[in-house]
Amino acid sequence: MTKVYGTGAYDFKRHRVAEYPVDLPNQLADKPVESTPGGSLPSSITLSEIQRDRLTTIATANWLKSDDGNSENRGFDAELVKKIYETELKVSEGRKPVLLQRVMILEVSQYLENYLWPNFDPATATFEHVMSMILMVNEKFRENVAGWRCFYDRKEAFKGFLERVLRLKEGKDMSIAEKTNYLVFMINAFQSLEDDVVREIVLKLAHLKSWHSLSYGRFQMELSINPALVKKWKKMIKGDAKEAKAQGETFNPSNSVEAKFLRDLIEEFLDVLDFKGVPAKNTVTEDDVLHIVHQQVDDAVVLYSERFMEFLIDLLSQLPTRRYLRPLVADVAIVPKCHLSPLYRHEKGKLFAQLVDLLQFYERFEINDHLGTQLTDDEVLQAHYDRFFAFQLLVSKQIPKLRELALCNIGSVHKRADLCKKLSVLSSEELKNLVCCKLKLVSEEDPWSRSYDFLIEVMVSFFEKQQSQKESINALPLYPNEQIMWDESVVPSINYSGEGCLALPKLNLQFLTLHDYLLRNFNLFRLESTYEIREDIQEAVPHLLPYINNEGDTAFRGWSRMAVPVRGFRISAVKQPNIGEVKPSSVTAQVTYSISSYRSQVRSEWDSLKEHDVLFLLSIRPSFEPLSAEEAEKASVPQRLGLQFVRGCEVIEIRDEEGKLMNDFTGRIKRDEWKPPKGELRTVTVALDTAQYYMDVSDTAEKGAEDVYGTFNVLMRRKPKENNFKAILESIRDLMNEYCIVPEWLHKIFLGYGNPSAAQWTNMPDLLEKVDFKDTFIDAEHLKESFQDYQVCFVNQDGVESLDPRPPFRITIPRTLKCNPNALPDKRKATTDSVDDVNMADQAHEKERLTVETYIPTDPGPYPQDQPKQNSVRFTPTQVEAIISGVQPGLTMVVGPPGTGKTDTAVQILNILYHNCPLQRTLIITHSNQALNDLFEKIMQRDVPARYLLRLGQGEQELATDLDFSRQGRVNAMLVRRLELLSEVERLARSLQVPEDVGYTCETAGYFWLLHVYSRWEQFIVACKDNKDKPTFVQDRFPFKEFFSNTPQPLFTGQSFERDMRAAMGCFRHLKTMFLELEECRAFELLKSTADRANYLMTKQAKIVAMTCTHAALKRRDFLQLGFKYDNLLMEESAQILEIETFIPMLLQRQEDGYARLKRCILIGDHHQLPPVVKNMAFQKYSHMDQSLFTRFVRLGIPYIELNAQGRARPSIAQLYNWRYRELGDLPYLRDDPIFRRANSGFSYDYQLVDVPDYHGKGESAPSPWFYQNEGEAEYVVATVDKFQGQQNDFILLSLVRTRFVGHLRDVRRLVVAMSRARLGLYVFCRRSLFEQCYELQPTFQLLLKRPDNLALNLHETSPYTERPAENSGQCYLVNGVEEMAQIVADKINQLHQARIMSYQFQQSMAYSSTVPSLENDAAEGVPDGDIPQEADATMSDQNEDLPKDGQSEVENGVLPGTLLAKSPTEVNVIAGDQSGSQAITIQSDEEAEDSNNDQTRMEE
Repeated sequence: MTKVYGTGAYDFKRHRVAEYPVDLPNQLADKPVESTPGGSLPSSITLSEIQRDRLTTIATANWLKSDDGNSENRGFDAELVKKIYETELKVSEGRKPVLLQRVMILEVSQYLENYLWPNFDPATATFEHVMSMILMVNEKFRENVAGWRCFYDRKEAFKGFLERVLRLKEGKDMSIAEKTNYLVFMINAFQSLEDDVVREIVLKLAHLKSWHSLSYGRFQMELSINPALVKKWKKMIKGDAKEAKAQGETFNPSNSVEAKFLRDLIEEFLDVLDFKGVPAKNTVTEDDVLHIVHQQVDDAVVLYSERFMEFLIDLLSQLPTRRYLRPLVADVAIVPKCHLSPLYRHEKGKLFAQLVDLLQFYERFEINDHLGTQLTDDEVLQAHYDRFFAFQLLVSKQIPKLRELALCNIGSVHKRADLCKKLSVLSSEELKNLVCCKLKLVSEEDPWSRSYDFLIEVMVSFFEKQQSQKESINALPLYPNEQIMWDESVVPSINYSGEGCLALPKLNLQFLTLHDYLLRNFNLFRLESTYEIREDIQEAVPHLLPYINNEGDTAFRGWSRMAVPVRGFRISAVKQPNIGEVKPSSVTAQVTYSISSYRSQVRSEWDSLKEHDVLFLLSIRPSFEPLSAEEAEKASVPQRLGLQFVRGCEVIEIRDEEGKLMNDFTGRIKRDEWKPPKGELRTVTVALDTAQYYMDVSDTAEKGAEDVYGTFNVLMRRKPKENNFKAILESIRDLMNEYCIVPEWLHKIFLGYGNPSAAQWTNMPDLLEKVDFKDTFIDAEHLKESFQDYQVCFVNQDGVESLDPRPPFRITIPRTLKCNPNALPDKRKATTDSVDDVNMADQAHEKERLTVETYIPTDPGPYPQDQPKQNSVRFTPTQVEAIISGVQPGLTMVVGPPGTGKTDTAVQILNILYHNCPLQRTLIITHSNQALNDLFEKIMQRDVPARYLLRLGQGEQELATDLDFSRQGRVNAMLVRRLELLSEVERLARSLQVPEDVGYTCETAGYFWLLHVYSRWEQFIVACKDNKDKPTFVQDRFPFKEFFSNTPQPLFTGQSFERDMRAAMGCFRHLKTMFLELEECRAFELLKSTADRANYLMTKQAKIVAMTCTHAALKRRDFLQLGFKYDNLLMEESAQILEIETFIPMLLQRQEDGYARLKRCILIGDHHQLPPVVKNMAFQKYSHMDQSLFTRFVRLGIPYIELNAQGRARPSIAQLYNWRYRELGDLPYLRDDPIFRRANSGFSYDYQLVDVPDYHGKGESAPSPWFYQNEGEAEYVVATVDKFQGQQNDFILLSLVRTRFVGHLRDVRRLVVAMSRARLGLYVFCRRSLFEQCYELQPTFQLLLKRPDNLALNLHETSPYTERPAENSGQCYLVNGVEEMAQIVADKINQLHQARIMSYQFQQSMAYSSTVPSLENDAAEGVPDGDIPQEADATMSDQNEDLPKDGQSEVENGVLPGTLLAKSPTEVNVIAGDQSGSQAITIQSDEEAEDSNNDQTRMEE
């Protein structure tokens, strides 16, 4: 089987990624293996084999915790550590730097946490001890679990460990494998700069002190370019000298770790790469290249070289490390040396070459290293011209041989070939003198300075004109081709275990510029789409069964649902390039195919193709004879498929056999003229990728390559939900071509620099000083509870103290508002200090004053529909704090643990924003349609008029409302409302005896308002001023009394002028609102087309617009074209949204005068739950593509508010996951509500871990790649954890499946999701011996293991209710296994069926005899507790709809009565549990079912 570098074994199946290495089939053994020192265990190893392994035996004897959870102090043996390292961990040969499964066994046994770290002393620890810790930390990072967590208990020792690591190489000769492991550790450290201790230690390596190792010429050059550094350098030298003198040491700065660490690493890398192997001749001939390609290369050296390139790329792609490191990289000329190295040209060095090119890209990145500002294209070009002009001046004066070069115009010599030709007139010595002495690009002492090719490469690298990043990205095709699809270095397929590196960008904490951010996301999103497209091609093409017919052409025996043979293909039009470009402006083609071989359903799918759908043209040319088994094993996937070329295209139009348009949405075909398509031939006009077309045509003309566009014979489509990648890539590319403006207050934070609190509302200008909180507070006491640190003073509107304050309230918000100590990390210390230093009594006396204005809201109107909808949620103080922050300008981040009401908080923010900033518009973004609909439904229940709400996208149909909130639905609603209002205007006119037809249009109604309605009101107001002493004046003189005669209650009492005047004001408000709505309807009256009306609604009318992140990315161009504007952005589920899909919604509008309009960004999510779903594990593990913007902001230390009161689960169940949050408590009703105080009927405990041993001698099994099942646990429970984030049920039955390795559940985020779905009962079925030793899961499993690990039942409880308190376990019956559980279920079901029979017989006898009226009561009351009365049981069974009614037993499923079990390990069941309305969900934690959830990611339903 073929090997791919850095990705493990490759298999031609539906690809998934394993979390541990999959060995080749011939290496697997069915029988248990005996482990030998240094031996590797096969991937099929079972838990029992792990338990018998010699490492497990050593762990049990020395550091494993006992069953009671205690770890005995068994002493520390340094020789044991050395022995384990030398026999089990150290690798002497082979590509892999570590025996992965040996490391896994040690890491799972908590070797680091229980043995290495507790016994670590920086002063005495041996080399083997430190290296063992390095390997354990590397393994944690490979597994994507917290790598530094165990070190936090001893921070000083942690610093000592890191400093010891930095000096580990001193006087020690490491092997290649050890050097590689050391590099991986340093990579992990530099990727963890959010950790304070790690950052403090490792950033010293990228300090200005590292310039002590620069060559003198480079040092002088850098200081001359950056004069501001001269002063800093002198100050640093003076300070270091003073410190050395104080310590009585000789001052030698070049010997410090900071000065020599990186330089030594680079020198070591150059030695390993063995540049002495470069041919001695001054030039490298073609024969030399051929010799290099085929000579032997050590695989370990290859891996080390790849890792070192990764290390340098990471350092250059972060500004804090790049600033002083880039001159060091340039001084040593790493990139030119790598270009000339044998490995760069070797067949095994493909990945290395790609990494070198990526390093070169970041070395030349368009940024000012010291200011951190992005360079524009003009600035980059000007810098190039200035540099070349200075070079020409130099050579014109000092090098006569280059006089011709000095006189040339720069445009004629700044290309590689031209520059090499001009420099070829110099001898080796002259060239060396130029490069080393005059230009000082390389040190004279560098051994490579004797190589002519090297000096030429340095000159070309420095003076060659580089293609700008915008030019290169615009020249890149959006559709993947066959070359990139099967390049395993950039699109890995299967078994990426994290052991090797890839030629991929990483998304970590910081980015150089916005362009860098977009470019990395563009590449990763494009490659992940490529992976998905490749999967679809590999699935569709084999069904066609291609072969070579007698004429030598490709023919097809089979058929595929998603791919159809092409009858004809021709290029129909190629338009001239745009000005300044070389690629055509557009290329269109016509593709003809037949649907005759399809059934009606598949035909309809092909006929439903529409404009902008993406298709793929394939060229299939199979081998004349089928490949043998041996050839197929060695062949690549394209060779097996016979795939030659892949090109993407976009549908413009589609026509039937008669040439009539199909699926036209442009209005060319009217609805009543549409007819079904004719015939079986279809011709689709497609737009080809112009950049790809230009590249193909150029290759054909210049290199004689085959004409790609004459070979297409298959047309492939994809599912619409999975085919949105092109629109999103276009949005990203458009952003890169624009002058992209993020709001100034967010720019630095977004890139990961500056003060993390800079965008917090307290640091923002233009605050809302007084906020009307409307219905936020239920009463005055609620408000006082929310501001406990303040002395709340209630005043009336006139400033007088209010003795009976009632909502609504207006609060004057102080800029220095005291926050909850748990809300903002940067304020915790200040709050704690104040508590320690000030006496509580004094605090009460010195509390700041908070002025709260209470007011009587104006009467909204006399009709019930005029009354505003009121909030009923009693928000917690932390929720109120989140609401205050969300209403104010700036960045607000709210962490919402499970059940803490983050959606209610978001809705209240929107409600208050609407009322306080009525002219501003708010955009709502969520990840899923379900979350968007949940949020939208709650907004509709608040005081926000429906006419201001708009829901975009396809998920609107799932809204649980009779109203249609889509664009078309809102337009129709506005037109209907217009007619209703005009009829009301007519009625008003009649009541005022106005004869004109004032209700004909909105315009005439507007005139009627001014001339007749408002004028009468003004006259009435003037008259009222002089008659306030007359109680009946309002009742007698109100001008619209006849119009309001149909109100439910009489308007006026005639007893109080003030009361009647208030009612009159309410009536006028009703009229004013009515005519205001009519004015808003006027645009829909003037605009005639539906599209214009819909666009007006979206861009002008709607105040709150909601859509998914995918819809935002897909439609960005349309939004910009229509002039869509918004002031506020609120994102729900933001921890589940990809970085780029969070960023695009911030830029759906054009800038106004160079400034971004966005004033508020509110991110709500939970980074402790599941991250965004990324299908390809390499992009997830290596590139961190699954890191959301929300998570990155949390890692950067940006202040966030964490909601701290959950209202979902029993407090006891919440303890299983609340340790993951800072201070997650429970709402009071969880302690008071009877349903939470009572136990779960039939169960002894409200939560329990049930140990499930092997069933029929087998634990977990993998019937297909990346799919795991456990039949024993499946007898209890089946479903999937990942599908239930954001959902809850009363009872959860959870199967953890795994029995060999913990797998992805080690990701604590999955554990939190799994544990937080249940309200009343949680029952976990798993292999105890596996999970109880998992370090990351200890807080949860320690609680679970305090209870019996056999399912504890109360068999005497037969009704769904019990009065037994939750803390009382009752009469426990411990079930001993699956078999006994099945027997219990069988007995229970038999009793229920017998009860039904008896009940039926009893009812029959009652129909014929009236002599036994008391039998029913006897049956119900005369049976002692603990027995099971048949009649009562029958009554219960009649109520239970889930019980079998045909006498068949569910014994084989082994489930509890009233529970329906799934028959398939991938089904999800929501089960009616009992008569109380409770529900149970069965959940199986099959983490590999993640892919079944992928259709929810970035796909617009």
